Amino acid sequence: MSPPQANATPMTISPMPRVVICYAKTYSNSVLYRRPWLTNMAEPGPDHFEMRRLESLSNTIFGVAMTLLAYDLPRAAQFSAAPTWGELSRLYAARLIALTLSFLIAGVFWFSHHRRLMRQPYGSRPVVFINLFFLLSIILLPVTSSLDGSYGQSSVIAVLYGLHLSTIAALNAWLWWIATRDRRSRHELRPALFALLVLLLGTLVAAFAPQYARYFWLLAFGGVLLPLCVRRR
Repeated sequence: MSPPQANATPMTISPMPRVVICYAKTYSNSVLYRRPWLTNMAEPGPDHFEMRRLESLSNTIFGVAMTLLAYDLPRAAQFSAAPTWGELSRLYAARLIALTLSFLIAGVFWFSHHRRLMRQPYGSRPVVFINLFFLLSIILLPVTSSLDGSYGQSSVIAVLYGLHLSTIAALNAWLWWIATRDRRSRHELRPALFALLVLLLGTLVAAFAPQYARYFWLLAFGGVLLPLCVRRR
């Protein structure tokens, strides 16, 4: 008589789970880790600000600055009698040209500023301070525009006005460079760089021929059309 066999249940050994560790260490990531305030933040942190509040302040500053451009125009009290066409042209022509130029350039920067803030729901403290310096340069625009309208033929005033516009463009390009650190949208930096290049070129021309500098500064308005050309390609 054979001994009873024990019921043996076959034992299956499940394979050990495979652990895959990926190390992705790139130059851009290491730079962003050392300087986190340069990142395009999608979620708030303890030191982050809502860019929506900065946008409300920006709209107010741009609106007031663009309105004050007309403050320096001649008043009716400056005429002792009904002015002639020659007197109107002498008093208004240069100032209206400076007003229109400054208004268009301010509108270009407002459009660029609005598009940039839409990409950044939140911003770090240094980014907010850079934006505040950018808005400070916008506040001073009626001052230099008034000088250019009154003394636009002076190379000193023309260069001063061009340097002011170039400073605004440089701050705007700096902020766009911060907003496009992910490199996937770096093409959006091109309009800001284009405006900066054109304004610097106009400032250089203003040092030798201030009467032609405004034609170069008007080209900065093409920065609005540049993104449309890039998208079509």
